[in-house]
Amino acid sequence: MSTKSIAQKEVSDNAFSGNKNKPEREEWLRDLGFGIFLHMNIDSQLGMVISHSIVGASEDYLNRYFTELPKTFDPYKFDGYRIAMQAKLAGAKYICITAKHHAGFCMWDTQTTKFNIMNTIYKKDLLKDFVEGARKAGLAVGIYYSPEDFKFLHDNGIPVNRGIKIPSKKIMDSYEELIRAQTRELFTNYGKIDMLFIDGDYKEVCREEAWKLQPDVVITRGAVNTPEQTVPGGITDSLWESCLTMGTQWNYKPTNDDLKSGTRLIEILVETRAKGGNMLLNVGPKPDGVIADPEERRLTEIAAWNFINQEAVQSVRPWIVSNEENIWYTASKDRKTVYAVITGLPNWRHGERKDFLLSSIKATTETKISVLGHSSSIIEYSEGKDAKSYFTQKEDGLHISVVNAQRIYNNYKWPNPITVKLENVTPALIPPVFVTENAEAKDNITAFNGRVLNMGESKGLKACFEYRIYAGFAENLYSKDWKRTPIIDVKRIGKISFNPKGLEKGKIYEFRLVILHPNMSLYGDQKLVTTK
Repeated sequence: MSTKSIAQKEVSDNAFSGNKNKPEREEWLRDLGFGIFLHMNIDSQLGMVISHSIVGASEDYLNRYFTELPKTFDPYKFDGYRIAMQAKLAGAKYICITAKHHAGFCMWDTQTTKFNIMNTIYKKDLLKDFVEGARKAGLAVGIYYSPEDFKFLHDNGIPVNRGIKIPSKKIMDSYEELIRAQTRELFTNYGKIDMLFIDGDYKEVCREEAWKLQPDVVITRGAVNTPEQTVPGGITDSLWESCLTMGTQWNYKPTNDDLKSGTRLIEILVETRAKGGNMLLNVGPKPDGVIADPEERRLTEIAAWNFINQEAVQSVRPWIVSNEENIWYTASKDRKTVYAVITGLPNWRHGERKDFLLSSIKATTETKISVLGHSSSIIEYSEGKDAKSYFTQKEDGLHISVVNAQRIYNNYKWPNPITVKLENVTPALIPPVFVTENAEAKDNITAFNGRVLNMGESKGLKACFEYRIYAGFAENLYSKDWKRTPIIDVKRIGKISFNPKGLEKGKIYEFRLVILHPNMSLYGDQKLVTTK
């Protein structure tokens, strides 16, 4: 797809050279679109951060972590098939589990270390149960694997930390052989593995072994862009996968958490698909191996939305723009069908008609529109009331009129997005192409930077920057409120810069370039800057 036809073009921020994923397999994973991530580890039973509490820990803590926790780890209720079916009902097409996280604890029957699930109370190969359950449910199988291994570091007298430099060739050779041996077990003992998420240093050893043993495996982290706890600002029309938690933690967190609402998670899924990516949504099973009720309830809410709107997020690709304010777009691969997912209207009453203007879409003589999940013919208990969907092409864009006619909840209140399907349509414009660039901060002066790469069909544009104090790594997707700088006239391609006033010194700010097209606002990727 030509970059001239996609607004908000972004460049991958963590792509790796030597990607040996087969292009057709990457497209296959893009079609799936939505996956469920399971984070489980020996410390799940404590409801604490996965693995990372080991970094900087006392020797006493480390000894108890490695020797005492296996004596109490017993996910006796874990059922790979049940969890896979929960994921499937929610609309997920693949599911991925932490076979080994940074701590080094292996969730399978491995010959490489005694620090594994067979030496716990559970005494069963949980990974085997997971893989068989996923296949039985008809989901693609994914594995998370960390080459980094804190137990190995500790056993070799190396301070436990991320990205550690191995002090000798002998130890490094042993480390690499451990990674190779574990990767061989994962890719020879469990049948076909569809996707692999490699998290941590020494990815090369793992990914080369995996591609050699199973050339059809799609490696996400380790080969393509995998933004964590965030969604990029612009469209990228190639495989990328955003991984995020329902709350603020990957492992099970029973207290002191702030879970996103089901509505917010649906919005993030829609935004991710509109920008060309996959969403890998995490749940952290409880110590007994089942999904906690608050997370299960959110999966069920997503399931209801997916049952109605799945066509809008499966096997789709980006439209020429990702969104027009609260209306997000996905499209069929030939772009003749567009899905307009209307978000942000929690008080849209049952039976109420609303009108919308779509500036990026143009009708043809064969255009048809409908609301996904409904026939547009009947509104329950409202006999004779018009439920049909209408459209009118005008000079300023495509005007549509639709009714929230389907009864989803008993009280007639459905807070989640409604999707309008538009068939046989064409693009109404050629959007500009632009990027947000890194900021500069020096001596109390901060410069937000961006660049227009292509003006599209416009001879003149307006632009500004939006900014806010960074909410934090795990909280990035909770915040929506932005402040805007004054508007700048853009007459030609090139750099755009602005020095905002009143920023707090020593704070981390998030900012993005916004292009104010005559018909809509287009948003660039988010960047961070620390003020000085």
